[in-house]
Amino acid sequence: MNEENDLTVILTPERRNRAHLIDILQDIQNGHGYLSKEALLEVAKFLDMPASSVWGVATFYNQFRFTAPGKRPVKVCMGTACHLAGGQLVLEATARELDIEIGGITTDREFSLERVACIGCCALAPVVTIGEQAYPRMTATKIEEVLVTIKPAASETEAGTGSRP
Repeated sequence: MNEENDLTVILTPERRNRAHLIDILQDIQNGHGYLSKEALLEVAKFLDMPASSVWGVATFYNQFRFTAPGKRPVKVCMGTACHLAGGQLVLEATARELDIEIGGITTDREFSLERVACIGCCALAPVVTIGEQAYPRMTATKIEEVLVTIKPAASETEAGTGSRP
């Protein structure tokens, strides 16, 4: 489904009220993984408000991102339990292994890296998710091992020479 079709489903007459702005932005991000400039401009037009106001609301909240995530988004939990259990070291090791900054995306667009407030698996801290898969009790060494095993599979799948589990 392309962005235009998604927006026609989201921007319905009953939502033509500024009170729905955050809900609309959340729905767009849920559908696309991020908020594009085009989508923000369309929302501003739909709600008859300045684009700068829509941008101001979107940038105020941490939940919104403005670049497309990688095919396999990597999220490192930095909630209290994960932070205390070494989450920062895991985050730094992940950035090193992927050779990207936090908030960045690999050049092949396979992985993106985010620091998140809480994944909700505090008893398994520190936790990393890669796509929909959660990896509990991570250490810097363990995350490097996980990424090393995933990266070749991703490269083979892209080249069409292998299969992903």
